Amino acid sequence: MIRWRKGEVVRIRREWPGAVELDVAVPEGECRALAYPPLVGRPEPGDEVLLNTTALAMGLGTGGYAMVVAVPNRLPQDPVGPGHLVKARYTPLQATVLGADEQDSPHHDVLREADALDDMPVVVADLHSALAPILCGLYEAAPGTRVAYVMQDGGALPVWFSMAAARLREIGWLAGVVTVGQAFGGDVEAVTVHTGLLAARHVLEADVAIVTQGPGNLGTGTKWGFSGVSAGEAVNAAGVLRGRPVAALRVSEGDRRERHYGVSHHSLTAYGRVALCPADVPVPELPGDFGERVRDQAELLAVRHRLVPVPVDGLHEALRGSPVKLSTMGRGLEEDLAYFVASAAAGRLTASLLA
Repeated sequence: MIRWRKGEVVRIRREWPGAVELDVAVPEGECRALAYPPLVGRPEPGDEVLLNTTALAMGLGTGGYAMVVAVPNRLPQDPVGPGHLVKARYTPLQATVLGADEQDSPHHDVLREADALDDMPVVVADLHSALAPILCGLYEAAPGTRVAYVMQDGGALPVWFSMAAARLREIGWLAGVVTVGQAFGGDVEAVTVHTGLLAARHVLEADVAIVTQGPGNLGTGTKWGFSGVSAGEAVNAAGVLRGRPVAALRVSEGDRRERHYGVSHHSLTAYGRVALCPADVPVPELPGDFGERVRDQAELLAVRHRLVPVPVDGLHEALRGSPVKLSTMGRGLEEDLAYFVASAAAGRLTASLLA
């Protein structure tokens, strides 16, 4: 059930495109809150705000903010159109956007006829935290590559929640963001992963697309009950559209849970059971017993996919140069180096496909 509070904005902590982080006074004290001005208006110190405090009360990591639902005295302007795609549908904050694939879009004619990705590499990963390290590995080998990020709706719905995506877009590491399904707020909006990939290729003119869910991840500790199942579906979308899927492994040496240690069961399920189209699976050549474990686990995917060993020399240094903070499940670069190196290896392999 939803937890509600009324509060008063004390100060603005920081802001980035689409989002403002606030300190808000509530009956229990002060809390950290996040507002999306395009949805709720831009709050200022002294404004009364209505908060959804569910995630904050539950102590969620990625989503541990109170969310501003409304700034009653400072509402955003009504949309003027065009656009009739409704996202976050039938929720109090449903948003109308212009989809690249809808009739009023200047790109409609292109996407109406588009049916192929022309062998464009499509890197698929489970977690949003893989986005930056994939780019580190890609740009270490192929600087200047034009990359689009296709954000699925398994985690955050507004792309505005991602400070990393905003920064990567700002410095040109991303040519644009395509938000698909119920996700919204990208440079380009699309209805499905399929039209999102076609938009990445034919609207943003990308050389490479990276597909992950938004920040956040839902899992239940069961074989099928996790939002990353959609990674397998993204491999299928890339395959049927005649792209070249690259299935990035989720690898961890810092997560001691058996189901995630080494190659995560998320990757083994999504790629081994859900993905029906063959993909290139970059297997990082990690040292020691742990590296052997990863290679042995990855062999389970060889029934359908092409396992490609990828040297990891130089990737640690490339990751240290990341323009955004690297963090996954609360662990930084040195706390779970294998995770970030495996993601960077997917970027390195993708660079080799462009040659």
